[in-house]
Amino acid sequence: RRVLRSPDRWDRIVEVASGLGEHLPPQPSAEALQRFLARRREADPLRFPDLSLSVVKLLGKGEYVPELPGGDSEGHFGLAVKDYLHSTAPNRRFPDLITQRLLKAAIAGRPAPYGTDDLSWLAGHCTEQEDQAGKVERQVAKPAAALLLRSRIGERFDGLVTGAAAKGTWVRIFRPPVEGRVVRGAGGLDVGDRTRVQLVGADAEKGFIDFARVHG
Repeated sequence: RRVLRSPDRWDRIVEVASGLGEHLPPQPSAEALQRFLARRREADPLRFPDLSLSVVKLLGKGEYVPELPGGDSEGHFGLAVKDYLHSTAPNRRFPDLITQRLLKAAIAGRPAPYGTDDLSWLAGHCTEQEDQAGKVERQVAKPAAALLLRSRIGERFDGLVTGAAAKGTWVRIFRPPVEGRVVRGAGGLDVGDRTRVQLVGADAEKGFIDFARVHG
């Protein structure tokens, strides 16, 4: 299964909704979240992509897990579905190939091609490889973005906070759509906040884009 567990930062999603005049229950509810997003898409389509990005960041990352006979799956919180898997493009994702091999064996009445230990290992491996692929994509994109911005040091931009943790705070500006770290003035910022930042550094060799929070 492809699962997205109940979000640890549901309380922040509730705060974001409250800031828009909406109400979400104190306990995580995928159905309530879907209704909230549908209302916001209709009410404010221009800003909905920013809201959607904030919610996606707060929901966290999905993962692959085996669902064994007699077992149960946590489901995909973001899609508000219980039973979800990938089985569309075996030439694109290895988890799709695993699923199709299992389905073909079941339809043909043959033994499953993978045992319990195999599936557990493969699920973890596929999740890990997906994370590694994301890191490679970022390593390619960040130097290009830094190169694009290095002539704009000192300019100010409107941005959206996309990450806030002990290791740092991250902001995505809109024009151009680039993400960088807030190296000064990040105190009090959280995912979903809109803020104003100044570009203070862009190192194409290291792929670093640094912002300082400003007011006005």
